[in-house]
Amino acid sequence: MTTIFDETSNSFSREAVRKAVTQSGIDADPNSVELNELAQQVAEQFTAGSISPLVVASIVRILELLGISAIGIWFFAADIFPVTGIMNWHSLMSFLGAILTVAFIQGLDGYQFPSTQNIVGQTAKVATAFTMALLIVAAGSFLVAGDGDVTLAWLTKWYGVGLLFLVFFRSTVSFYVKNLSLQGRIERRAVIIGGGDPAADLIRSLEAQAQSDIRICGIFDDRGGDRSPPVVAGYPKLGNVPELVAFARKARINMLIVSLPLSAEKRLLQLLKQLWVLPVDIRLSAHTNKLSFRPRTFTYEGALPFFDVFERPIADWDAIMKRGFDLLFASMALVVLSPLMIATAIAIKLESRGPIFFRQKRHGFNNVMIDVWKFRSLRHEMRDESCAKAVTRDDKRVTRVGRVIRKTSIDELPQLFNVLCGSLSLVGPRPHVVNAQTNNRLWDSVVDGYFARHKVKPGVTGWAQINGWRGEIDEDEKLQERVNHDLYYIENWSLLLDLYILFVTPFKLLNTENAY
Repeated sequence: MTTIFDETSNSFSREAVRKAVTQSGIDADPNSVELNELAQQVAEQFTAGSISPLVVASIVRILELLGISAIGIWFFAADIFPVTGIMNWHSLMSFLGAILTVAFIQGLDGYQFPSTQNIVGQTAKVATAFTMALLIVAAGSFLVAGDGDVTLAWLTKWYGVGLLFLVFFRSTVSFYVKNLSLQGRIERRAVIIGGGDPAADLIRSLEAQAQSDIRICGIFDDRGGDRSPPVVAGYPKLGNVPELVAFARKARINMLIVSLPLSAEKRLLQLLKQLWVLPVDIRLSAHTNKLSFRPRTFTYEGALPFFDVFERPIADWDAIMKRGFDLLFASMALVVLSPLMIATAIAIKLESRGPIFFRQKRHGFNNVMIDVWKFRSLRHEMRDESCAKAVTRDDKRVTRVGRVIRKTSIDELPQLFNVLCGSLSLVGPRPHVVNAQTNNRLWDSVVDGYFARHKVKPGVTGWAQINGWRGEIDEDEKLQERVNHDLYYIENWSLLLDLYILFVTPFKLLNTENAY
């Protein structure tokens, strides 16, 4: 049996867990599981997206940096520049003062989530940090720049207006954060896995953390009877683990916390094999752990220790950067490729009757069904609405124009509109049709862990496609390789990797061997 807790090396092996889980994954198709009425009602309460406290804190940090530096530069332009006529030391000190202010606020925990809700507390922190920063700037300015009267006037105005800015800005942030909190929009939504006394102890410990942003949505457990009562610490049991997978597809859940004894490795692995396909953070509770691990083995929520097993890929700022990347390059691509797309539309219309575009149901992020746009490449009267039969070599359904645009992937270009709308990304695992089959078997039954490729938003192109795994899938091994490449992309994502895939894609399209 795989050992995930190594007492000899005093560490928790996430790699051992990943290896054990991904080698023999057990997929739970959320479409085949019916939620009970209570679980359905709870899931509907959390369908709206939440805003990460980390992102909010980062935005506050950036705006304060820009605001403080802008005020310093403004008064420099009004007081210093007219006297000297040059960009001197004072302009650099404006940036230094802003950087020091943000650094001191960080040191005073002024960007922690609880601080953003306490107007008095955060005002004291930002005022202290700004005062300390300006004292350092003042000392440097008088020693290096000279011009005492001018420098003093500049610093006085900067300090007064800057302090007013920080107080007003933090008051606005506090009001905004409290409003979002009341709406249930700024929180991390967690589900507890496991019942009984361990789960009750964990819930009470989480609720005891001061101003925690974790909201417990319910409990799921495969066990029944006294070992898993219907209500634990005031929270209802909503179902078993397969139902949890379906629940997490419907609700916007951020975190799964497994409350089981750390010695129960076999049961833990059985649970993780079902849960790792979800785009959420998965943590093991260690608050009752009696083994002595190194402190760096844990992550903490307040004072509570946890083992991080799986992390949601492309989350928080990574998701924001990737979305900006998509919008920028998709817009550029539409401008550059618009003549080709117009010519393709005319050719399709002239050759055969029927619409220019067609929509196809495919699996999107978190297994949600999406409509993907393509240029029509099949004869309209021979279309396959269910997409049960994949296009093969010399398929009589494909038109002459369709054969060309399929080989060159021009038929995929309308998916740039999907990218702008947000259902697709430029780069990611290709969205497969819902009823795709190989040898009369649905693809999720062919490859273990198939649904894990839906942990990120699907893409117009991807790592599998530039490595030759595109076109017809007539063997199990081809689908396995495609999924393996998709999982590699998910685990190793970066903007540089996306740029590389985009750059290589046009050259890889020259190889049309497997494209029909």
